[in-house]
Amino acid sequence: MKIGIIQQRNTPQVADNRSRLIEKIHRLASQGAQLIVLQELHDSLYFCQVEDVHNFDLAQPIPGNVTEQYAAVARECGVVLVTSLFERRATGLYHNTAVVFDTDGSMAGRYRKMHIPDDPAYYEKFYFTPGDLGFEPIDTSLGRLGVLVCWDQWYPEAARLMALKGAQMLIYPTAIGFESSDVVNEQQRQLEAWTTVQRGHAVANGLPVITVNRVGHEPDPSGQTRGITFWGNSFVAGPQGEWLYRAPVDSEAEAVVEVDLERSENVRRWWPFLRDRRIDDYSGITQRYID
Repeated sequence: MKIGIIQQRNTPQVADNRSRLIEKIHRLASQGAQLIVLQELHDSLYFCQVEDVHNFDLAQPIPGNVTEQYAAVARECGVVLVTSLFERRATGLYHNTAVVFDTDGSMAGRYRKMHIPDDPAYYEKFYFTPGDLGFEPIDTSLGRLGVLVCWDQWYPEAARLMALKGAQMLIYPTAIGFESSDVVNEQQRQLEAWTTVQRGHAVANGLPVITVNRVGHEPDPSGQTRGITFWGNSFVAGPQGEWLYRAPVDSEAEAVVEVDLERSENVRRWWPFLRDRRIDDYSGITQRYID
């Protein structure tokens, strides 16, 4: 399968961000991409740096005009398209939602982000209600996709549940970067931890991982910090954690990366981790902490 990656630097103009993405989707499709993955909350700046009720105006109903636009692009290009939208479910009820469109433009499914962070510059709990659709893979004409979102990528339980339900790959639209006060060594440790944990999910489940991050500096509207410098590094890893593609840290990137799904089948035969799981003794995993 040929995977299209779009790592983009965003501006405050939603229409501009969207039009540039659509142009790149068409370009990657012309280069043979069959599945194209976009970064987290790709239509706007990362508004969660501040708690501001006016930012709820960015939210969109699903389905709605925005999903119709991306559905049309998927249909025109004949690709499966993974998008990441700020969903307005009802007044006062919003989600961080990945929406997947199939090659005919139909909505194959959606996933609402389950793990919601609340850290300096990442005040997502102010905006997003935790997902209520569970960890359910999305079936498309290309296969079964385990779509998760950003903060979910740190949790092995989420990856495992997607794998146990038949996902053929793990996909993470992402928005993560360097906190302005961290020293360079700490920034590098965080970046390497981020790639390492996800490559670990690939190894533990015998599945490819596709992670698409944003890039560039976005200022803090409140002026209390120096903003976030998103660290790019969008990547594709194979089922043994091997690097298939890694984007730069400081610039936009587009790529078409070939993933061999038959290799996942072989890796799982060599390393049958699912076979050897001790499911009879894992009950403690559902507890918050074991004293």
